[in-house]
Amino acid sequence: MEDVSSKKIERVITVGTDIGAYPNSLETSMKELDELCYADGAEVIGQMTQNLEKFNPKYLIGKGKVKEIKEMAENLEADAIVFNDELTGIQLRNLEDTIKKKVVDRTNLILDIFALRASTYEGKLQVELAQLEYQLPRLLGIKGWSRTGGGIGTRGPGEQIIETDRRRLLREIDKIKEKLNKAKKTRDTTRSKRMNSKIPTVSLVGYTNAGKSTILNRIKEDDSKEVFVKDMLFATLDPNSRKARLLSGREFIISDTVGFVSKLPTKLIEAFKSTLEEIKYSDLIVHVIDASSKDLEIAYDTTMNILQEIGIKDKKILTVFNKSDKIDLNSTTIPLKIKSQKIYISAKNDPDMNKLLKAIEENLPEEYIYTKLNFPYDDTDILYKLIERFDLKPIYKENFIEIELSLSKKEYSKLKRYVANV
Repeated sequence: MEDVSSKKIERVITVGTDIGAYPNSLETSMKELDELCYADGAEVIGQMTQNLEKFNPKYLIGKGKVKEIKEMAENLEADAIVFNDELTGIQLRNLEDTIKKKVVDRTNLILDIFALRASTYEGKLQVELAQLEYQLPRLLGIKGWSRTGGGIGTRGPGEQIIETDRRRLLREIDKIKEKLNKAKKTRDTTRSKRMNSKIPTVSLVGYTNAGKSTILNRIKEDDSKEVFVKDMLFATLDPNSRKARLLSGREFIISDTVGFVSKLPTKLIEAFKSTLEEIKYSDLIVHVIDASSKDLEIAYDTTMNILQEIGIKDKKILTVFNKSDKIDLNSTTIPLKIKSQKIYISAKNDPDMNKLLKAIEENLPEEYIYTKLNFPYDDTDILYKLIERFDLKPIYKENFIEIELSLSKKEYSKLKRYVANV
């Protein structure tokens, strides 16, 4: 994974409008834009906002405000201007011609972060597809085809297809879609094998930086690879799956997914839809929310809307308020009306992780029976298979060996003769 710390830190001025910030407040939306800039390796040195009744078709914002931005950029020696709103190709061209600085909009910024973070073959293809489809309607206005200076907003295919025409761009899009279809077939095969194995699968979803990757690292088996964690938006991009065990010892698969953010580019959702659709095939969705966030409702609604957009409607959801150590639960009111089960945890605390594992097991669709089994010393073939499978610690008694575990109803029926008499 490429590290933004190894790149030249660009000095940027952020620009936003009240109508473009909706449904967030302008202040909240601009703060998130600052965090996106940081995630892409930039330093915000100035900010300009404007209240508008409607967007200016030529500049998005008013002409007078554009002149103010030009003066600020010159005085602060800014490298680029980052808009919180999506710009048309004409608006990009007009703004760059007037301000004489590189102009990047929020959509391009997010696409750029994804280009920086993507590490898998399929992830890179998905990002490139989204970038090309973003650039296609902007061919008339974007001068970015000839940008060679690098930095935020310039990574990806724009550097390789300089001065390309629309037809060439469309051919590139078709080629990438064909490669993604092949990758999807491979993923379908892998999913079918996993589903046939009858191992339960759990998907972590939620707003970016809510703590999904930290939770996955705390739950996964010790010998599996750590998932990258950093306190920034979109620290994790590519989906990660790890084996884990419930408190009963039963094995399951837990998967991390790309974090969501408000105003996530439609093209990006479309490009990643095939990957995100993996969530549909999980047995349980764990929706992770940062309990300390000031914008809980926005984070919650953003995630639920995206899940609905990718066709997830009736899947069981466990809502987990993470980072609860940062708030006082006794005096804090969570302003959300959630119908599904919800729990409060801190991924830092072992007891809370046990609470989460217990809640996951309770919400998996198949019912399990917690029981004790007693195996005579001359009948241990099944016992040792269970010990290995569920990672159990047997208790050796005078006439038998005892284990405690959770069994499905079918498993319980098969092993009923070993059930301890209580």
